[in-house]
Amino acid sequence: MAEKKSILLIDDHPLFREGLKSIIGRDGRFNVVGEAENGRHALKMVRNLKPDLIVVDISLPDVNGIQLTREIRKIFSEAKILIVSMHSKIDYIAEAFQVGAMGYVVKESATEGLLQALRSVAKGEYYLDSSVSPQVIRNLMKLPVKEARITDSDYGSLTVREQEVMRMLAEGVPSKEIADKLFISPKTVENHRANIMKKLNLHSTMDLVRYAIKLGLIDVDLWKD
Repeated sequence: MAEKKSILLIDDHPLFREGLKSIIGRDGRFNVVGEAENGRHALKMVRNLKPDLIVVDISLPDVNGIQLTREIRKIFSEAKILIVSMHSKIDYIAEAFQVGAMGYVVKESATEGLLQALRSVAKGEYYLDSSVSPQVIRNLMKLPVKEARITDSDYGSLTVREQEVMRMLAEGVPSKEIADKLFISPKTVENHRANIMKKLNLHSTMDLVRYAIKLGLIDVDLWKD
């Protein structure tokens, strides 16, 4: 059995940390090895533990979580950092990725999205909370993320229906609305989405939007504020 990925939690609310530990405990691939309630304590624990994954809250008593992410990356460049925050504004999210975070989850949806985010970040993939408006993509377009292997032949491997679903997903149309427009079930939309991501070797909504823009399938102006 593979060794569990070690996790450091950084949040100043003990009850919220307990909630995160409870969620993480559902997946046997992860193990919380430390907790910190402020930036100073967090940096000390990062140096000592060198955890595989670090979960950081933006609002800390002594330092902004984005600034802390930058500092962590300076002392431990291999850190894979997931931001968990109450903020869903584009500027917060864009800056978090710019300073080195690999994932961003809004606290309101942490129960549903935390494990998925940790699994993605653990594999070196970027993760953006699905509850966040796709407008944020435009702000993230300049980030140095791994390029997907994009070719016209890959797009040509999609069925006509998959191409239709892909364009709407890239435009930020919710799955329920796609289902209504195409007279199919939301479950079928999700199945199409899974097939699309697999065929195109994409791993996130960000990758999907970048792919669509590079092929000229959607207008970049869609992502203007």
